[in-house]
Amino acid sequence: MTEAPPPAVPAKRRIVLLSGMSGAGLSTVLKIFEDLGYEAVDNLRLGLIPALIEDKNVGNALAVAIDTRNANFAVDDLIRMAQQLAQQPDLDVKLVFLECSDETLQRRFTETRRRHPLALDRPVTDGIRREREMLWPLRNEADHVIDTSLLSIHDLRRLVVGHYQMASEAGLTLFVTSFSYRHGVPREADLVFDVRFLANPHWEADLRALSGKDDMVADYIKRDPDYAGFMDHITELLLPLLPRYQREGKSYLTIAIGCTGGRHRSVFITEQLAMLLAAHDYIVGIGHRDLDRGANKA
Repeated sequence: MTEAPPPAVPAKRRIVLLSGMSGAGLSTVLKIFEDLGYEAVDNLRLGLIPALIEDKNVGNALAVAIDTRNANFAVDDLIRMAQQLAQQPDLDVKLVFLECSDETLQRRFTETRRRHPLALDRPVTDGIRREREMLWPLRNEADHVIDTSLLSIHDLRRLVVGHYQMASEAGLTLFVTSFSYRHGVPREADLVFDVRFLANPHWEADLRALSGKDDMVADYIKRDPDYAGFMDHITELLLPLLPRYQREGKSYLTIAIGCTGGRHRSVFITEQLAMLLAAHDYIVGIGHRDLDRGANKA
């Protein structure tokens, strides 16, 4: 007699508790979750969240934004609630914190002429400082911190979708991006590699206006005596690591490749690495954060 297959294990309900710095993009990210099929609720009182989760009319994926605009907001209460919910065996709970640099937050508030919720009658800088001190314990407890300081709307969406899309696909999804160290390391990067040791095409007059996508630049970089060895080593490093990230429950990984201007070496290596990883059956996305900004710069 053929043995009956084991009963299917019910999928856990996805609960995302979203908080963070005012001006860091909470409303934008909540809308992205809504587009992904989550039931999205903005700024609900803490005491009402458990009842919302227990409501049978709420779907299997829920995203709730809670921030300092709420009169009943309390960091300790939110942390305690997240911990209690995470202990329920039928729930997959993630506490997501949106971070942003002080300079970027101040610029965003100035451009939109909005008042900071914690400094209605004081300078924006006072509100940012006070809020950062208040939220620091929450940031430390978060399962996922997303820094939006240098992210475009497109990159922010790509990052959220990569980590929290509803459809579960086999394997680990990778995103490989080039960047310029002049404009800072991508804060969402899980792994960062510096390729500034390679010969720089910027110093060749006939290559300067081209990019790492052009054959002449590719041939120039390939002639560097350390290029082949580097590609071998980076592949030997990554291929054993990626399955382990997957076993640890990570579904999305960002690999950042940096050079000085973000136009030649990092772009070419990003393209090559993405092809190598795709050849090993990984789902790979490619980005070049600073390609346009890197024109005519080393």
